[in-house]
Amino acid sequence: MIVVTGATGQLGRLVIEQLLEKIPAAQIVAAVRSPEKASDLKALGVQVRQADYNQPATLDSALAGAEKVLLVSSSEVGQRTAQHRAVIDAAQRAGVKLLAYTSLLRADSTPLALGTEHHQTEAYLRSSGVPFVVLRNGWYTENYASAIDSALQLGTLYGAAGEGRISSASRADYAAAAVAVLLAANDQTGKVYELAGDSSYTLAEFAAKAAELAGQPLPYVNLSPADYQAALLKAGLPLIYADLLSDSDNGAAQGGLFEEGKQLSQLIGRPTTAWQQTLADGLL
Repeated sequence: MIVVTGATGQLGRLVIEQLLEKIPAAQIVAAVRSPEKASDLKALGVQVRQADYNQPATLDSALAGAEKVLLVSSSEVGQRTAQHRAVIDAAQRAGVKLLAYTSLLRADSTPLALGTEHHQTEAYLRSSGVPFVVLRNGWYTENYASAIDSALQLGTLYGAAGEGRISSASRADYAAAAVAVLLAANDQTGKVYELAGDSSYTLAEFAAKAAELAGQPLPYVNLSPADYQAALLKAGLPLIYADLLSDSDNGAAQGGLFEEGKQLSQLIGRPTTAWQQTLADGLL
């Protein structure tokens, strides 16, 4: 039995959809904070169990009988280390044979502030005694593609990534990697995968492609991290997200989102989805 946490999130849903193509639904558990949001998964035969990272008691019942667990990292920045530890502790109590964790590209050396909680979680995993595999996910192309409509309306794509190259892949590619690891015939224990797209781009190149697809100009304007954060706040984003986006772009400028190892395409057995294709899909 395979338990997927955060199963109603964007990545978790894709993982379950891809698992359903390969194993019986009865062998899959969707562990979610709000079971009512997973009624469609239940209708497909997937077991739906409540699992709230902030309520450890729910985690024991969610992981009961699990052979493998995919711990999809929490989206609650600042609370994630404690939340992840609660899941790892529950996995230890349940005798889970393999826990796969979605971390961040080069979490142990990344310039992105996002890496801190991932690095702490990885360290806890190593000390827990739970057999584990780490999926260090790079950037999702959708992170930038989702901002293009607004940028087109403004007539400018703003950012703070400078000339930093970004080796992103689609969310579905990262889901495929998780499925590959969870269903692998060979032992995955202790492996750490640095996952990223096969090709890379600068935000200026990304904007140029978006302009070509949309048939209108879209210049990229690079700002300092502080000015970009201020622009995001002015646009109405909460401080925590403005901090996150400006810091991530700053990290990209330092090479934090660039990776040439192609471990992702090797793991999923096909080239990663071209960033141009994901961008085009987002503009349809």
